[in-house]
Amino acid sequence: MRLLVISDSHKKSAVVDRVIRKEKSAAHIFFLGDVTDDIEDLLYEYTDRKFHIVRGNCDGFCRYPDYDIVNIEGVDILYTHGHTFGVKSSNDKLYDFAKNTGAKIALYGHTHISNIEYKDGIYLINPGSVSSPKDSFASYCVIDIDANGILPAIKKCGD
Repeated sequence: MRLLVISDSHKKSAVVDRVIRKEKSAAHIFFLGDVTDDIEDLLYEYTDRKFHIVRGNCDGFCRYPDYDIVNIEGVDILYTHGHTFGVKSSNDKLYDFAKNTGAKIALYGHTHISNIEYKDGIYLINPGSVSSPKDSFASYCVIDIDANGILPAIKKCGD
């Protein structure tokens, strides 16, 4: 099962659409906030995909939660934008929350810096930003979950 993780598009819906088109095999799409309007129009175009959406600090009053947890292929996945967990300072609060909820994957955005960290059986994954990265390239993440385990990979938007 392939998951696609996108964050921090900031009014660049065309980039979000390109990434979704590119990752045709992704059955689940996680959008981690900062301009949820960028993904909402695409919900009706990609009806064969399951969308998981949370709001970011730039989303104001929208219908999406600050975080959620979903189970896919027997793996509990916590997903959030990250601002309510203070991820710009440290991943500690996010890690503790993931551990307390039993999540094996904690997805977050907000920093605009891609990162994959594995700590005591929990993957902490930031896909970076598809539109305004603070590291060297615009990016997203794919995660494969199968009998062999969990395999996350950061991908450049231009590749």
